Amino acid sequence: METAAPIRRHRSFSFGRVWTIATGTLTQLVRMKVFAFMAIFAVVLIGASFAFADLKTEQELKMLKDVSFAAIQLFCMLFAIAGTAMLIPRDVEDRTLYTILCKPVSRLEYLLGKLGGMVLVLVISLGAMDLLFTGVLHLKQRTVVEQNVAELEYRPFRSQEEREKAVAEIIEVATQQGASWNLQAGMAAILAKSIVLTAVTLLVSTFATSTLFTIMVSLALMVIGHAQGLAREVLLDEADGAVLPRLVAGGVAVLFPDFKTFDVLDAVITGTVVPGVEVLKMGGLCGIYCVLYMLAAWVLFADKEL
Repeated sequence: METAAPIRRHRSFSFGRVWTIATGTLTQLVRMKVFAFMAIFAVVLIGASFAFADLKTEQELKMLKDVSFAAIQLFCMLFAIAGTAMLIPRDVEDRTLYTILCKPVSRLEYLLGKLGGMVLVLVISLGAMDLLFTGVLHLKQRTVVEQNVAELEYRPFRSQEEREKAVAEIIEVATQQGASWNLQAGMAAILAKSIVLTAVTLLVSTFATSTLFTIMVSLALMVIGHAQGLAREVLLDEADGAVLPRLVAGGVAVLFPDFKTFDVLDAVITGTVVPGVEVLKMGGLCGIYCVLYMLAAWVLFADKEL
């Protein structure tokens, strides 16, 4: 008598399945030509490198960093919203979602895979912009130093030591404001914001009725996230110990991401060194937000009729 083959049981959760969905999402987004905005960023960056040639060394490099970081942050956050908002509707339209969920793939794995795919795209995009920005800033730093040192030839100095001191000051200022590892703290802040915004957009897309609705709500949440820190301070100052305003402020802080906690860009632009503990704190807070929003998305998506 032949014995029946043992039934293979699938694991209730598999990181392998999540990774497969994530890489598939990456491929899907690449086919949608989502990296086309890199050309626009390159034009903005190169234009900014020539726009402030009449300023002093410190101001010229600061303005280049300011414009570049603003462009990087804008591109990453808008891309996080627009790219994520299209994921579930596109899978429903192509019937890819039904094919995936017919297999032993849970809805949580599907959502985590989509989040992971967007994170991969954000990391690749931000890494490319980081390399381009750092390279342009380094070249600008060298050019500014050479120009300022050349101008010293037309200035009278009482001694060679005085001239060497002036050259050293130019190099020190350019080094402080130029390309350095401190720039990566700003990149980490932008990445953390973009990942949180991706999780928020994915949460909205689980109950949204259209892609446009998802984008509009996510844009509103982005604005709230940047403004809630200031609004909370004003509310608590005016509350003067009242309980209700404090409860409202606490509820807003829990429901909406507070992007002010990721704000280290001003320090990076001015040349202030950002401690490593601040970067770790941003990473931990980003993780907490993602866990909370993904749990909420799972609860909403688990009972959704597709």
